[in-house]
Amino acid sequence: MSIALGLFIIRLVVGLSFIAHGAQKLFGWFGGYGLKGTGGWMESLGMKPGVLMALMAGLGEFVGGLLFAAGLLTPVGAGLIAITMLFAIISVHGKNGYWNTANGYEMNLLIIAVVVGVSLIGAGAYSLDAIL
Repeated sequence: MSIALGLFIIRLVVGLSFIAHGAQKLFGWFGGYGLKGTGGWMESLGMKPGVLMALMAGLGEFVGGLLFAAGLLTPVGAGLIAITMLFAIISVHGKNGYWNTANGYEMNLLIIAVVVGVSLIGAGAYSLDAIL
């Protein structure tokens, strides 16, 4: 039971965080800039077309977070989150080195490790995957 509860807590915190990050990009919620604002920032980094890139990142975060939190198709949700974080490393954080304090890829790599690890272990008993 403690393993199932631990997996549930991990999935819920990570998943809800990614839902919120996706909502920032897609809808401008939680202090975000929405598709247009995020797209403009992405274009300033050389990612074009910016709005499409913002849409893809926002959907990866939002849908991935939703699936991961619910424990529904957990490997798919984990994959969406991991791919989004890999793109963040490649396009923004990788050039800054490892440490998060220097805007590096430390946090992105930790998130990838968590979602891949949970995906390999399984979502646990408190998940829609277990029910279905």
